[in-house]
Amino acid sequence: MRYKLSLCYDGSRYRGWQRQKSTNNTVQGKLEDTLSRIFGQPIEAAGCGRTDAGVHAKLQVCSFTADTDMPCADILEPLRKYLPEDIGAISLEQADGRFHARLSCKEKTYVYRIWNSSEPNVFGRKYVYSYPKKLDIAKMRSAAELLVGTHDFSPFSSGKKSKKTAVRTVYSIELDKCDDLITIAVTGNGFLYNMVRIIVGTLIEAGDGRRAAGSVADIFESGKRETAGFTAPAEGLFLWDIKY
Repeated sequence: MRYKLSLCYDGSRYRGWQRQKSTNNTVQGKLEDTLSRIFGQPIEAAGCGRTDAGVHAKLQVCSFTADTDMPCADILEPLRKYLPEDIGAISLEQADGRFHARLSCKEKTYVYRIWNSSEPNVFGRKYVYSYPKKLDIAKMRSAAELLVGTHDFSPFSSGKKSKKTAVRTVYSIELDKCDDLITIAVTGNGFLYNMVRIIVGTLIEAGDGRRAAGSVADIFESGKRETAGFTAPAEGLFLWDIKY
């Protein structure tokens, strides 16, 4: 049976989503171990997005196959019981045999949260990037407009270059400010390694005056990683929404 599982998690203490040989302290590792325990058979789960170490998910979708006829409710109950308290199973449903969490995805939204104040944010510190220098939202929005559309986003990735295309489409970048909290929502058809965090770093540099908003066009023209902004820290980033 093929399943579609929706999760949320606090990524603070994990080495990212993807299972690693050097550690079992990953979200995928914890999930697969728990599912294997429930079904009494090895389970491999594919996630929609491979979030980095320290990155959170309001919604992560994964797919897996199990040789069972157990009802979803009978699987979801022990899954919620045995998963660590910082990984939550939201829902589980049977899926078409061709469904794949990553390959079937049409659109993803990431949200980045910036605490734009010199005052400490003690209770929210693990879920925001604390940046004390005041940011100009208007300038950040101007830079964001130039990032929307279909481009070769290789300058906005810290991954190794490969033969695969770096062309992606960003549908929208929305910036909002409520008191000292700035949120940046980036929606697109797919993202390269560290792409959202580098986009955010570039917008921050436009907002604090280190670069002109129009420099985004020069970044695309150069094709070089060093022309884009810094990689914003992981703790402010959330995988927020997924559409199929």
